[in-house]
Amino acid sequence: MQTPFIQNHQFNYIQKQADFLLKTLRSVVDPKVLETVRYTVGTNAVSIFDELTLEQKQLLEQLSTYETTHELQTYLNQLEAYLIPFPQVSAKQIQKLFPKAKKLKVPDLESIDYARTTYLRWTDIASDRLFIVYPYEGRFLGIEGRITATNKKGYCMFCHRHQELGFFNVKTKAHSPDNFSSIAQYVCMDNTACNHSITDTSMLEKFLLSTVK
Repeated sequence: MQTPFIQNHQFNYIQKQADFLLKTLRSVVDPKVLETVRYTVGTNAVSIFDELTLEQKQLLEQLSTYETTHELQTYLNQLEAYLIPFPQVSAKQIQKLFPKAKKLKVPDLESIDYARTTYLRWTDIASDRLFIVYPYEGRFLGIEGRITATNKKGYCMFCHRHQELGFFNVKTKAHSPDNFSSIAQYVCMDNTACNHSITDTSMLEKFLLSTVK
């Protein structure tokens, strides 16, 4: 049984390195350039981890050895067995994170692909409200805000991918319970695609922490 050690955003990053390698294999014939790119993608895949066993390091370095689309896809499929799933969360736990949302519509928790989830998010279409649940330092953070479709493409603050954006506006308490301000950012309208594209959680965490202070 494999020990999971890859988080979803790290898997997305490795997948991008695989895409870079494949693009190079298709367009470059210079063996020195190919050798450099192979070294780079292998090093990059390892560098995003703080600690690795020798076996884990060797597994990641294998990325640099493949030649074809089929080989790379087979490799990525094998890596999915090492994904650390999003922590188990119940509907009751989610409801406690949003005490003011009296008629909170919790997503179908049975249908979520937890292995490919960095942050849990869903939109209440009736109220145009986006809800986010994120595991942080042993607890769950929950924020909600209004999301308005912009009907234009741009770069999502969370995943940095170029796609249809929404304007996400979250009210925050400023200095006193009766004094409210707000913080807003442009984020993906597509929940699943954002989770399948995010390669770094720093901007997501920065935004979430700035709203829950």
